[in-house]
Amino acid sequence: MNDIKVLWVDDEIDLLKPHIIFLEKRNYKVTTAQSGTEALEEIKKENFDIVFLDENMPGLTGLETLSEIKEQKASLPVVMITKSEEESIMDEAIGSKIADYLIKPVNPNQILLSLKKNLDYSRLISEKTTSNYQQEFRKIAMDLSMVNTHEEWAVLYKKLVYWELELENIDDFSMIEILESQKNEANKLFCKFIEKNYRNWFINSEDAPTMSHRLFKNNVVPHLKEQKTLMIVIDNLRYDQWKAFEPFLSSSYKKASEELYYSILPTATQYARNAIFSGLMPSEMEKTHPTLWLNDTEEGGKNLYEKEFLEAQLNRLELKLNWSYHKISNLKQGKRLSENFKSHKNEDLIVMVYNFVDILSHSKTEMEVIKELASTDKSYRSLTQSWFKNSQLLQIIQQASRLGFKLIITTDHGTINVKNPSRVIGDKNTSLNLRYKTGRSLTYEEKDVLVVNDPKDIKLPSINMSSLFIFAKNDMFFAYPNNYNHYVGYYRNTYQHGGVSLEEIIIPFVVLDPR
Repeated sequence: MNDIKVLWVDDEIDLLKPHIIFLEKRNYKVTTAQSGTEALEEIKKENFDIVFLDENMPGLTGLETLSEIKEQKASLPVVMITKSEEESIMDEAIGSKIADYLIKPVNPNQILLSLKKNLDYSRLISEKTTSNYQQEFRKIAMDLSMVNTHEEWAVLYKKLVYWELELENIDDFSMIEILESQKNEANKLFCKFIEKNYRNWFINSEDAPTMSHRLFKNNVVPHLKEQKTLMIVIDNLRYDQWKAFEPFLSSSYKKASEELYYSILPTATQYARNAIFSGLMPSEMEKTHPTLWLNDTEEGGKNLYEKEFLEAQLNRLELKLNWSYHKISNLKQGKRLSENFKSHKNEDLIVMVYNFVDILSHSKTEMEVIKELASTDKSYRSLTQSWFKNSQLLQIIQQASRLGFKLIITTDHGTINVKNPSRVIGDKNTSLNLRYKTGRSLTYEEKDVLVVNDPKDIKLPSINMSSLFIFAKNDMFFAYPNNYNHYVGYYRNTYQHGGVSLEEIIIPFVVLDPR
């Protein structure tokens, strides 16, 4: 491509030298200006393809400079960069027809994404996608700077997954990279949203989304009063994986509703799944059922009492049902239930936990073959799809349809492909999960984690009086300094859970009626 001419306007332009070098290595020609007045002079002398403009400058402000630029060259794309998150400034900038809006501190990939979005966008998508996607892509890009509620995040995540599935078979890798950059940016902003709002959801539950501990009472119980129900909890299932195998259900079931709900933190099985079945947060489980709850550092299985938790919740809700619970962890157990499923035809509620996806994701760290088969989100979805198509689970679902069962498919948490290590140091009592740690005397990189100094703030138990929780953000994973390079190489590009990301927290709850 010909060199793209970029004008970057910032009164502290010297601090942006690494960003400028990053762009110049990719054949972008960058001219700098330290004031609005200087920028306007540069625009008179040269035809630029795009302008990056700091909002807060002495003399002519960014908004004033923007107005002058638009008077001279109305079609020149201007990307506003600001430290401020005030809506009034955003509204004024957007009303002035900016091309993009970035909040400091920006990283080189954000700048590169904005360039591609504004300059390469039409060429890239015209080759492989429809005009509908062009419009939606632009809308998502603008929505990212405005989304601020849990409902809006769920809608935005649905859109990202939809377009990821739409684009997964195209040959244009640059378009996939743009979408990946958009997902990464969304995850960074989502982590900020969770950091700001998660604690408040336990203070004012009216502002909270449906979360793990309220899922059964709010979303499952109403259906039990209408029709006998098969509830399937597929461990570790992401929303995109559900969408990948959804078509295989169409001959047996029709979708009545599809919602996204929020997993509690940590997004780990012993916390989130036990919360579903007990209807309680972990600190409440520890207090109410001390013989059933085990903390991270205690010996023993952490999910051995799901049936007992569910029974206690049903009693608390005064639901007198004929019900059964089944956990499927291997092919033999699945086959046995499939062969005997008709014996449950008169039950009001059948609850199944299907562990295959969790086994798959963790075996990926152990088996080179699985690593090859599930090296990307696309191949991970494909592997899940192939499993479901040939599984005992699908056979059970088909039988349930013939017997007139309503079907609920959900999960306890999702998972994310981890790529970037973050150093952490803890004592021998620190938990072992790669995406969250709990213990005392933890040393960590603050920028990589969400820290909860007092676990009771988010209704988690404490191992001891000074215990805290840290949760990895985005695609980070924790690694100890000892044998650091070995473990980083071992766990990088594997699927993990327990931390904060769209993929782990925002997860499916689907209701289907038999055909």
